[in-house]
Amino acid sequence: MGTGREGERKDEWARHWQYPGVPGLDLLRARYVRHSFARHSHEGFVLGAVRHGIEDVVMPEGTIRARPGTVVMINPEVPHAAHAGVPEGWSYATLYPSSQLVAGIAEETTTLRGTAGFAETIVEDEETARLIRAVHRAAEEGNALAADSVLRVAVARLLTRHGRSLPARAPQAAGARTAALAKDLLQERMADPPSLEQLARELGVGPFALLRAFKAAYGMPPHTWLTNARVRSARRLLEAGTPPAEAAAAVGFTDQPHLNRHFTRIVGVPPGAYQRERARPHEAGRPFTPRRADGRART
Repeated sequence: MGTGREGERKDEWARHWQYPGVPGLDLLRARYVRHSFARHSHEGFVLGAVRHGIEDVVMPEGTIRARPGTVVMINPEVPHAAHAGVPEGWSYATLYPSSQLVAGIAEETTTLRGTAGFAETIVEDEETARLIRAVHRAAEEGNALAADSVLRVAVARLLTRHGRSLPARAPQAAGARTAALAKDLLQERMADPPSLEQLARELGVGPFALLRAFKAAYGMPPHTWLTNARVRSARRLLEAGTPPAEAAAAVGFTDQPHLNRHFTRIVGVPPGAYQRERARPHEAGRPFTPRRADGRART
């Protein structure tokens, strides 16, 4: 059993990167077996296509099973988690287009008004799944014209078939206002946050009332939201060239190992590998070398 697990671990690999030829887009291509994604959300969209195996994606409404031939579409700020749905894990290609990029495509190709998004989380659509993988291939080959073109065709196709106008924010009830204030305080004091009891006292509510309001507003409790926010801030620092140990301290993690653990469970690669990919945009057309989930090249 131990030998089998070690073999599975070596079979995990991932590349999370940006291609300068398509601004506003992050890309992840990976194979995961034992890796699981902690509950988190994204500022932009998620478009994923599984090639082999099954990925179980845990959404607010329940768990969906992403398998070959399906496309997963997750709107901004929707909390979700993920793990392998079968013992052999899953391999997939995922696109993370920014909200601005999707809005521009929607404005040009659809009649959607307001903020465009997706009405469904998973659809059977092998052709669009192939397009998602084709974006990766074109970017890895350094073909900006093809990568940008195929991305726009894929997003326009999904918006036309499965798009909707996301609901406008309703006036906030008292609980939602309390949750928003709590979120702002946690964001401001990320490096040295208050306890739940202290936070509730500052806002004039009980701890359980704050927990309920926060989870209703953001789909996760305050401590989970804070971890997600810390990782987002760490990503920006790493992209600016901040060493991982300094980034860990700046966002409030105890040390770099804590950053490594939480970062990997949310982003899919460790912070060192994430930073290395963004430090060499001139190599965007280099051949794709799968890297183990710990960031090292496969041997």
